[in-house]
Amino acid sequence: MNILFIILGKIFPLYLTIAAGYIFTKYFKIKREQIAFLLVYILGPVVIFFAVLSIEINIQLVFLPVFIFLFGSTIAFFILHKYKHTWKDPSVNTLAFTCGTGNTGYFGIPLAMILLEPSAANIFIFGTLASLLYENTTGFYVTAKGSFTARQSILKILKLPLLYAFIAGLCFNLVGFRTPEFIVPYFENLKWAYGLLGMMMLGMGMKGFNLHEDFDKKYIKIAYFYKFIFWPAVVLAIIFIDKSFIHFLNEEIYKVMFLFSIVPLAGNTVTLAVLLKAKPEKASFTVLLSTLISVVYIPIVLALYGGF
Repeated sequence: MNILFIILGKIFPLYLTIAAGYIFTKYFKIKREQIAFLLVYILGPVVIFFAVLSIEINIQLVFLPVFIFLFGSTIAFFILHKYKHTWKDPSVNTLAFTCGTGNTGYFGIPLAMILLEPSAANIFIFGTLASLLYENTTGFYVTAKGSFTARQSILKILKLPLLYAFIAGLCFNLVGFRTPEFIVPYFENLKWAYGLLGMMMLGMGMKGFNLHEDFDKKYIKIAYFYKFIFWPAVVLAIIFIDKSFIHFLNEEIYKVMFLFSIVPLAGNTVTLAVLLKAKPEKASFTVLLSTLISVVYIPIVLALYGGF
């Protein structure tokens, strides 16, 4: 019960931010496409560059982002192939995207800081890099295929600055360069700006929502099955196998992996859907509802897992 109230208290401002995004778009005519552009092409690359630059890389930690990226990509392509004839609009593309990731940044990082020790929270933040990489490579590709050809989608990926920010940050890290201390406070402010604008995108995506057209039971059922059941089931299976036989990972990484598996649907689903005109209203409703469900869902599964 304490966990429930802690989570409610900490994430309540996020819901206010979502509401603000809707109000700004509906009544103040702020264009959601401009905010989406800012997130994907400006703030996102800066945040990931400094984050990659700031971590201490070792073989054990590398498993976490590699697993998150490959597992999410596998799910995304599976969904895209299996349900490609179910919808005649880009719905299947946003569905494929959202089933392969979660709201690890805007929602997950504050949650990790509440529930984990600082060292484990840093591991969680490192793992979010894989989510960002997924969202801007595999995720961007499967979403863009709803409006563009495969060749056009790949070309759009190659134009994403985040991909090059990740590579640049990794190269600087490996040669021993570190973020100057006087830059760190500015980087922290940019992370907050990135998170707040990302949550606002959920509300902005609701502009133009039509309950009759955008409340899709099948879409929601599939998305929630993969996010709330399949993801944690696979992660728990990996934890059990490693604990029982392999002994490669440690308890901190177990907790981080499990937390990754239970966060709600990714807010960037809406961001990319807006940029690529791939049914952002349907995506926004599904993501927002998953965030509301998580207020109850997360404390319950944490209690079943054994608590943090």
